[in-house]
Amino acid sequence: MGKCCQMVMGPAGTGKSTYCKIMQEHCQNAKRTVHVVNLDPAAEAFEYEVAFDIRDLISLEDAMEELELGPNGGLVYCMEYLLDNMDWLKDELDKFDDDEYIIFDCPGQVLTFLYPDGAFPFGVELYSHVPVMRNVLDQLKSWNYNVCAVFLLDATFITDPAKFMSGALLSLSAMVQLELPHLNVLTKCDLADRSEVERFLDTENAALISMHYPQEDEDEGENVMDDEGLGRGAGGEESADVGTGATTAQREELQPRGRLQVLGAQGGVEGARRGPLPRLARLTEAISGVLDDYTMVNFLPLDIRDEEDIALVLHHADYIVQYGEDLEPKQPKDDIEMDA
Repeated sequence: MGKCCQMVMGPAGTGKSTYCKIMQEHCQNAKRTVHVVNLDPAAEAFEYEVAFDIRDLISLEDAMEELELGPNGGLVYCMEYLLDNMDWLKDELDKFDDDEYIIFDCPGQVLTFLYPDGAFPFGVELYSHVPVMRNVLDQLKSWNYNVCAVFLLDATFITDPAKFMSGALLSLSAMVQLELPHLNVLTKCDLADRSEVERFLDTENAALISMHYPQEDEDEGENVMDDEGLGRGAGGEESADVGTGATTAQREELQPRGRLQVLGAQGGVEGARRGPLPRLARLTEAISGVLDDYTMVNFLPLDIRDEEDIALVLHHADYIVQYGEDLEPKQPKDDIEMDA
């Protein structure tokens, strides 16, 4: 059995450091040793006990100051610098025994996707676009590490169909890029409505999305939209394209029933205010159908106040990395003292 480790990753602000803290405390209470390693060069303070810190090698502040880079470019440079100095990482990891468990606190990076009701921070270029993290993970695997990717998403941001789909696709992008056993976790469930979170986890994505679009019911005279984006009444007559010549009442009739809105062919935020064209709605449903049909993305809820949630997430991670399968039983310390 190789050494076991978790790579805790995800967008900024999703609770990666908090996750590392509660996992370390949970394992300490279970008389189990877990080392937490900081790989975030922008970190400033820690609530957990740090085994070693990437800032001893390079920090984001130094990279930005010396190379005149912005935060995003500086972060990518720091991770590439780590990749060029993997001997430093190997020397630090070699200080641990083979049966010890390691959790890596990875960096987050912020992009902003704009929604009509506000900004939603999402950013994981390090995990879904640039290959630097993939190369670091490949090095760990070559050193005989069993690696599990723990991808965190904020539950308070996904209790809306559009944001839920964005989160699922974001996680899927990281899964495709990293090619690792993947565990998706919804954090901050203690701050969200748990019943609402469970609804999103239990309902199929396609069915959930479809509930937020108008139903086509010609018998009741409801307006629907054809493939060209033209409204048709009960008699089949064409009306003006929504958002151009349509009346306010027509626009409201053709709006999604929920807050799910797609930036699309109508153009930017203004197009989003008018609501999605039906072909974009069908595209959304098709994407969610793929996620459902192939069970590509599943989430585990995590409430840091609930020991059962913490234990369940840890159990899944342990199962993925096969932790404990080849461990030799150890004699309790009390027995050792009595023998002496």
